[in-house]
Amino acid sequence: MANHLVFEVGTALVLVAFAALLAGRLKFSIIPLLILLGMVVGPHAPQFGIIDLRFIESSEIIEFFGRIGVLFLLFYLGLEFSVGKLIRSGRSIAVGGTIYVALNFTLGLIYGFTVGFPIMETLIIAGLLSVSSTAIVAKVVVDLKRTANSETELILGIILFDDIFLALFLSIMSGLLLGGSTTFLGTITSVLISLGYMILFFVIARKGTPILNKLLNIKSNEIFILVIFASLFFVAGFSEKLHVAEAIGALLLGLVFSETEHRERIEQLVIPFRDFFGALFFFSFGLSIDPFSLGGAIWLALGAVILTIISNFVAGMISGRKAGLSHKASSNIGLTIVSRGEFSIIVANLGLAGGLMPILKPFTAVYVLILAILGPLLTKESKNIYYFLNRIFQWENKEKTKKQITSIPKKQAEENNSPGI
Repeated sequence: MANHLVFEVGTALVLVAFAALLAGRLKFSIIPLLILLGMVVGPHAPQFGIIDLRFIESSEIIEFFGRIGVLFLLFYLGLEFSVGKLIRSGRSIAVGGTIYVALNFTLGLIYGFTVGFPIMETLIIAGLLSVSSTAIVAKVVVDLKRTANSETELILGIILFDDIFLALFLSIMSGLLLGGSTTFLGTITSVLISLGYMILFFVIARKGTPILNKLLNIKSNEIFILVIFASLFFVAGFSEKLHVAEAIGALLLGLVFSETEHRERIEQLVIPFRDFFGALFFFSFGLSIDPFSLGGAIWLALGAVILTIISNFVAGMISGRKAGLSHKASSNIGLTIVSRGEFSIIVANLGLAGGLMPILKPFTAVYVLILAILGPLLTKESKNIYYFLNRIFQWENKEKTKKQITSIPKKQAEENNSPGI
């Protein structure tokens, strides 16, 4: 049995590697390919001699590897943004992020209630509709060489704000869904424990850095990585014991380590594990989905996709204009942050872990698949989309008119101040 287990895991890794090579050749996001790959194989797949694509014996270990992938994804995310960086974030980022999250979350709530979901399922739907894919957005911005664009700082700022919202949302929903309380007081207590646990890590990040710097001053990479990984898995497991999502424990620990002078060293050591186990996370998610069960979720997901594209574009336009950017740059924001991926799946998994409706899994699969494919395409074609919409809304003409109106008083002032002949 052990031999079969190793062979099955090896077969899964070969398939994942093939998907990665294909994504690299196509210069496309690997996330939708891995989910599709997982959906194609699995319990319903055929068996070809010794090649068993059903992954019956190895399904549990692949799922466990996927859980590890989530921990590394969230841990790395925590390393990427620090408490200091949050404090230094500009007003435009705070305003833009608030507009983005508020609009998407509100429309998500309306959509959930409209299609007849109960309150908890509606909250999960609103949450997963509100979180963009950091991995896809960052990759697309780099691939299209837009890092120096005027709107890119705001895009990354909104993504950062969105990540903070995700941490808060998961903490609160962990208390509601995993706390095990049936009374109102018990539920409030669970939520307060989750928030208190989160605040504790923020305090450690700000006050405990000198001590952590000394403790992590380890010359041997072997010992250093053992200490880091031991901390990661222990904190994630302890978080789950407190009914806080293990992924949030990983994110909070990353946030703490991001304040230390060892952040870059930790990042360099973690990236290969993040990529390896992260790929297995998306594969295992697809593996758990029966493609024949997607029928009932397709129209539901399509409605959410249309709503997300519209709300993201509107939020991007409002945020960009509030920050003083042009209509073109503002439209780029809305079309860039529309991608959905790893975090929407994490939100859905929390709902499933809390015993919510099973339709959340196929709904999220279709929703993420479509936007993981459409997102990069919309970003790539943002220029053409802007020119098409500009013909309808005449944004450039309005900007020219506004500039002309504001320039008239300046000319009059110059004429009045000029010396007479």
